[in-house]
Amino acid sequence: MLIIRRNTTDPFFNLAAEEYILKHFDEETFALWRNDRSIIVGKHQNTLAEINQEYIAEHGIKVVRRLSGGGAVFHDLGNLNFTFTETSRDENKINFRKFTQPILDVLQRMGVDARFEGRNDLTIDGMKFSGNAMHIWKDKVLHHGTLLFSSEIPDLSEALRVDPSKFTDKAVKSVRSRVTNIQEHLKEELDVMQFADRIEHYIAEQYPDATLYELTREDLRQIRELRDSKYATWGWNFGYSPRYNFRKVLRIQGSGIIEVNLDVHDGIIRQVHFFGDYFGVLDSEELEQALTGADHREDRIREILEPIDVSAYFANLALDELLPGFF
Repeated sequence: MLIIRRNTTDPFFNLAAEEYILKHFDEETFALWRNDRSIIVGKHQNTLAEINQEYIAEHGIKVVRRLSGGGAVFHDLGNLNFTFTETSRDENKINFRKFTQPILDVLQRMGVDARFEGRNDLTIDGMKFSGNAMHIWKDKVLHHGTLLFSSEIPDLSEALRVDPSKFTDKAVKSVRSRVTNIQEHLKEELDVMQFADRIEHYIAEQYPDATLYELTREDLRQIRELRDSKYATWGWNFGYSPRYNFRKVLRIQGSGIIEVNLDVHDGIIRQVHFFGDYFGVLDSEELEQALTGADHREDRIREILEPIDVSAYFANLALDELLPGFF
């Protein structure tokens, strides 16, 4: 067992590191790590349908897609993440209980009545403090989970608050649960890094062959390359989303009702239609044609529309009033 330490809190790097370790290390590995404020979406999710875009833009929250399935989760420095990788010969490689048991053992040693509940959650008093997910690659297993220790719960709730009526798709939807921080249930004062030390010490006890491993320069180089080419890209984090239909209604005084309808595939707008009781000098079909084929992202839509006088298509409407209709 290699206990791999990494101190960066860059979510793009940390998700890239998981893939790199899974695919390049034959030994069993364990790692504890933290991310700056970010939303980590499941591999099969429609990213835009999982996030509060206005809130994350305002607060500089990063969005990253992970390798594993499951729902979207919020990370901050009060949240501790853990990852196991191993080679498995078992036919059924999906075993959430196996990889979460060490966490339960540590908490129960500390007098906390933590339990495994449902499909993949850890709870205290019926409230969730850990969500878990797995990814299988060839005969290798990656298990990772969150541990809410002292997270900002209001940030978590607001960042993941979305309007479900805007999207119609077949993507996996996140299920929101009542959550709690581990720190609130401890009988002693600990900070998140002291708690991490408890877990790491326990893992070292359970695996007599455990050794600490520092990522080499070559490891770091390859992880950074994977970070930049995949995990920090719009294509992976947003464009990878499954096909979806998007609808939003704007009610703007002086312009009337404008309904924006998009058909998006691989992050690209395949069709766009405007409906409503608005007036315009020019036919809005011209705007529909201009936007067809564009990435469904704010900077690209703004780039297309900025040279155009949108008030000629929607009377008394400014560009900054129209843009929210696309998200």
